[in-house]
Amino acid sequence: MKKIIVPVDFSEHSNYALQAAAQLAKKYDAEILALHMLEISETILTKGETALQDETVFFIKLAEKKFNEFLEQDFLEGISVTPIVKHFKVFSEVNDVAKEQNADMIVMGSHGSSGIKEIFVGSNTEKVVRHADIPVLVVKNQPATLSFDNVVFASDFTEKSVTPYLNATQLFKSLGSKLHLLYVNTPGDNFNSSQEIEQTVADFLTKADGDLSQLDNVKYVSDYTVEKGVLNFANVSGADAIAVATHGRTGFTHFLSGSISEDIANHASLPVITFKIK
Repeated sequence: MKKIIVPVDFSEHSNYALQAAAQLAKKYDAEILALHMLEISETILTKGETALQDETVFFIKLAEKKFNEFLEQDFLEGISVTPIVKHFKVFSEVNDVAKEQNADMIVMGSHGSSGIKEIFVGSNTEKVVRHADIPVLVVKNQPATLSFDNVVFASDFTEKSVTPYLNATQLFKSLGSKLHLLYVNTPGDNFNSSQEIEQTVADFLTKADGDLSQLDNVKYVSDYTVEKGVLNFANVSGADAIAVATHGRTGFTHFLSGSISEDIANHASLPVITFKIK
């Protein structure tokens, strides 16, 4: 892990993300790319070219000043921190910066959300999770000690989850983590017998790893929803973090289908790392 992007909006939760990234940077000798998304208003954008240029420069310099002050924190001492100010209007473009910088991970803070606000508005963190091609670490609280010793990777063990699984195993192997694989069986149309589940998992591991060496690391639980099953298992197993694959749905498709991974990221108290299904 060489480069970590942290989107910063000067909030308490983006400060939590910065602290989490600092712990990772110190442990793995990585660089932090602190990214501030300066949202230029439509009023400014509709002005004449000269006025637009002057006012844009003013707001960028103002943001840079506030940004530099925000980054003057003791926990960043000794860490290579590069501030980046962009005048993007949407958080989906964080992924563009990640590609440009060849970053390894995005770290974001989130206060979570629920109900109508979650469905219709969502959070900036959710927007990044939907669009990011690299892993996104979501933290909710101030990280006293960020650890990835024991990580739960929840999966449906279908073919589309092979790439996220391989990316997760590669990352957590490099971090020295113990990875616990989890399948949640739910009632209704998604219910499967024990024999069906075991065959699905065996086929998945054979395709992904070429063998069944990880079979003993797979845990099976039953719960009313996948989200509840994952969160309950993570709590009782003493996990340090939860890893999930995400479809990266956007727009109306996301509204209709929802996303289990985003629900988990929204409601988990533990850090959550998402891996995009491609």
